[in-house]
Amino acid sequence: MKLDKEGNTTFFEKKKTELYQELGLQARDLRFQHLMSIATRNNRIIVRMEFLKAVITPEFLLILDYRNLNLEHWLFNELASQLAGEGQLVTYSLPFEFRAIEAILQYRISKLQGRLNTLQPQILETLEALVDPKLLSVDRSKLHILLQNGKSLSELETDLKVFKETILEILDEEELIEELCLSKWTDPQVFEESTSGIDHAEEMELLLENYYRQAEDLANEARELRVLIDDSESIIFINLDSHRNVMMRLNLQLTMGTFSLSLFGLIGVAFGMNLESSLEEDPRIFWLVTGIMFLGSGLIWRRLLSFLGRHLEPPLPPHVPALLKKSQPAAGRVEIKNNLKAETFGLSRSTLTNQ
Repeated sequence: MKLDKEGNTTFFEKKKTELYQELGLQARDLRFQHLMSIATRNNRIIVRMEFLKAVITPEFLLILDYRNLNLEHWLFNELASQLAGEGQLVTYSLPFEFRAIEAILQYRISKLQGRLNTLQPQILETLEALVDPKLLSVDRSKLHILLQNGKSLSELETDLKVFKETILEILDEEELIEELCLSKWTDPQVFEESTSGIDHAEEMELLLENYYRQAEDLANEARELRVLIDDSESIIFINLDSHRNVMMRLNLQLTMGTFSLSLFGLIGVAFGMNLESSLEEDPRIFWLVTGIMFLGSGLIWRRLLSFLGRHLEPPLPPHVPALLKKSQPAAGRVEIKNNLKAETFGLSRSTLTNQ
């Protein structure tokens, strides 16, 4: 697919060898081994943006294998009009390669922004459903959705990182920025403009920095989502641990009650043996022994619960004087401490004198 400066579009098929010869490139230049790259060869800009493979010249933009991509809407409805000057590009007054690069970078950033806008509400909704202190268990379906969204977020963070690294490699090399200005070396008028004060290399650098900052903003939003997921996981674990501790405490209390009953149940076992004694002849002994068993079991259980409460409840925080809690300047704090020391020293001296 070939698009010229006026937005005219033509379609054709060619063998790779013929295409190499026409563009003046080598076979290795169009292998597109990296997921994303922007390179210059023989006054040509070779761009790879994930599935998009393009070659930019001072006169036209060439999209390779366009029918195998999911870019039909952008290619047929937006790209041609952007290159012709009908759109939201800011490089219309600059040479053609500026418009082509900006259109491709804008499309890539818009796709990444769309993926983030799709993931963000899904993740927030899932986390809101999971982080609920009233829930005694975690919904497995929500966890599965969160896992899938987490994987998608990781893929988005990787794509943003690759995009930023590719742009940053160009910004770190002034020669690469100069090589991206194709018309500067082929069009005499553009060359005269560059020598008379219009620095096309600086314009290219500003263009790349603009999209680098946009990618950085998207990366920060994705990072905030990642931190939110990690914090929510911690809250989920805390809630589950809290409920687990309640169940363990209840189990421990019931175990103590069973121990208390079993301990005093030995009296009933002793009286249940087939041995005669003088106690069974008294009609009141049954109620006496039963009362002693329940009363003793209750007292022991009460003691065990108090012991459990003393050792499981967290200690109270140390008392802090109200004067020290107030936020005051450093000089004020030093003054207060010195006054306290002076007053304490004075009180101690007066106390000794009185003694």
